[in-house]
Amino acid sequence: MDGPMTTDATQVTGGPRLTHTYRTIDVPVEGGDLRVAVWDPEPAIADAADVLLIHGVTSSHLAWPFVVDRLPGVRAIAPDLRGRGGSNDLAGPAGMAAHAADVAAALDALGIEKTVVVGHSMGAFVAVVFAHLHRERVSRLVLVDGGLPLDIPAGLSTDELVAGILGPTAARLSMRFADPGEYLEFWRRHPAFQSDWTPELERYLAYDLVDDGEGALRPATSYATTADDTLDMNAGTALPEALAGLRHPARMLTVPRGLQDEPPGLYAPEHLERMLSATASVVHERVDGFNHYTIVLSPLGGEAVAAVVREELARA
Repeated sequence: MDGPMTTDATQVTGGPRLTHTYRTIDVPVEGGDLRVAVWDPEPAIADAADVLLIHGVTSSHLAWPFVVDRLPGVRAIAPDLRGRGGSNDLAGPAGMAAHAADVAAALDALGIEKTVVVGHSMGAFVAVVFAHLHRERVSRLVLVDGGLPLDIPAGLSTDELVAGILGPTAARLSMRFADPGEYLEFWRRHPAFQSDWTPELERYLAYDLVDDGEGALRPATSYATTADDTLDMNAGTALPEALAGLRHPARMLTVPRGLQDEPPGLYAPEHLERMLSATASVVHERVDGFNHYTIVLSPLGGEAVAAVVREELARA
């Protein structure tokens, strides 16, 4: 196709108030089309500020409505990274540089020259690499529980690396489900959401499912894509090069509990201190009361992130 295709232009985000109208476009990139969500301010604002939101390794753009609902007057742009959500059948390479190129194409399609960039989990790593490879497109960075190297033992195989970081999150990628209800029940047992189950979360989870071609449903993200990205994020050259050259103002938010709602989370304090000392341009803030998921996938987490984004938009 020659340009972006718009769909679902009349849908509206969930949440306590109407702040945006929601649409998606398909943006041509290497290997096919990238699905990109756009939340336009409601009521419309001709010169609205923009924010780019980049999701995590097995996530999708529907991780962001709690944040978007709390950014009135701001146009929010969130791609489904290749291999996820509506971009799950996008062929071609994975890795941080490939995602950065896709993000640049999304901004081009929407006529956005420069923006604040927010990344959660792997999306924070993509954001750092994007800022390095496309310096002029980024004004400021917000890194949510990601973006600095994780504390990973040397010498792990790719499978060990994925299992060590993602655990059951990776294991579910090979599972099959009869219907969305069965998938939701799987997640209801997950410790991360015991006190933060919402209709928005259900929509996010149901969106993850695609037909496996044999009469069942599977998560949209393939294990192979997850493995490629996890390896590049932790053992590739793109991230260390990007961090060494980072010149953009960056705020990093971390939380005290991880993917299984376990302490100390992705970044143990001692390791985080070492990483921050090596990356002077990153300003760190700890946000208590959340785990790796609920910092974006809950109303209170969405407000905590949105408050920082509002501050960074004002500074930009």
